[in-house]
Amino acid sequence: MPVFTYKALATNGSVTTGELDAADRPEALRMLDRKGLQPVNLRESAAAVQTRKPAGKAKSDSDAKTSPKADAKEDLIPEGPIKLKRQEVVLFTEELSDMLSAGLQLEPALKSMENRQELGNLKAVSYKIRQIVRDGVNFSVALKKVSPSFGSLYCSLAAAGEASGALDTILKRQAHYLKTLAELQARLVLAMIYPAFLVLAGIGVSIVFITTLIPQLTKLIESSPGGKIPLGAAILIAISEFLSKWWIVMLTSLIAGGIFFKAWKDNEANKPTWDRLKLRLPLIGRVITSRFYVQFLETMANLVGNGLPLLRALELSRDATQNRSLRAALDQVIVQVGDGRAFSKALIRNGSFPPLLIDMISVGEQTGKIDQSLRRAAERYDKELDKDLQRIMALIMPTVLIIMAGLIGTMAYLMITAIFQTISNLG
Repeated sequence: MPVFTYKALATNGSVTTGELDAADRPEALRMLDRKGLQPVNLRESAAAVQTRKPAGKAKSDSDAKTSPKADAKEDLIPEGPIKLKRQEVVLFTEELSDMLSAGLQLEPALKSMENRQELGNLKAVSYKIRQIVRDGVNFSVALKKVSPSFGSLYCSLAAAGEASGALDTILKRQAHYLKTLAELQARLVLAMIYPAFLVLAGIGVSIVFITTLIPQLTKLIESSPGGKIPLGAAILIAISEFLSKWWIVMLTSLIAGGIFFKAWKDNEANKPTWDRLKLRLPLIGRVITSRFYVQFLETMANLVGNGLPLLRALELSRDATQNRSLRAALDQVIVQVGDGRAFSKALIRNGSFPPLLIDMISVGEQTGKIDQSLRRAAERYDKELDKDLQRIMALIMPTVLIIMAGLIGTMAYLMITAIFQTISNLG
């Protein structure tokens, strides 16, 4: 078995050296990590060692003292993928991007997060990611292996950041995006509290109308001399009878329709169609498109600004795009750029991108500062996205109010009309 000599930092900050037997370099790194050592230099011994110690034992006595603690720490790490809350993903992204921006390398940054006391599940995630990264696996691949909570978009953007050397910038932007999404959901929940009370109140009033008031009104009309049920009351009675007889069927149909729709859109063959339909939805489609422009332009600006060729930057940006319809448009652009066509000309030929975006990219091509043009375009569409979101939030309340007012008002009008007509018949 090969013998490796090492120089490493102990947990108390002291420098220790020694030798250990290991099958290969990754195994040697794992052994040092279990002993709580941060390697500074690790290489295989050139001279063949005749007498070897048992595998996993280091020459230094000070190293052996840290082994039980490290082994106990490893035993606490859960097996399999670790699920994280969205807030934990945001915290992990912010912490890691801050340390990378400060000049730390990826592995020491993960080690620092692993030693923090208040990070909870992130300690285990950082430990497992660091173990995989030390074996030579890419950070983006390690993210996908360790936790499904990061998602395909997150992992694709991390891969783009690794390829461009701008991982800290990409992670910082991703943290901003995740926080914006969480804030939007919180605002949506707050905005829906009052309309939810109105909907519940409307449902309660409708139930009272159907189960109590309408039967009493029917009895009153039928008991009056020459009583004739008015049209409004007849409509309410017909609706009441229909709902009382068929509500189970309607509820079952709604549940079955929801299950069928979810199965349809989750089918891999139907996902391109569903992605195209999402882009055409009122209000929502505009938000999805604006979000794509912001993400695409920011990613391209970071990749090109860090020296990646335009074609490779386009490929990585395409991989970070989740909507299949938009990804197909980028595929066409990549083919044309690969054939030697200018980026702006390829966007024009594709026909799926707005003229303003193309004009800003064209200016960047002419001035030789395409990364700055891409970043300015991203900022512009980020403002447009914020306006679209504010517009949607502002429309929720009045829309619910109008619907509920129309429903309750119509039922009240029909009831009052029926009552007054019955009174006039009695007169």
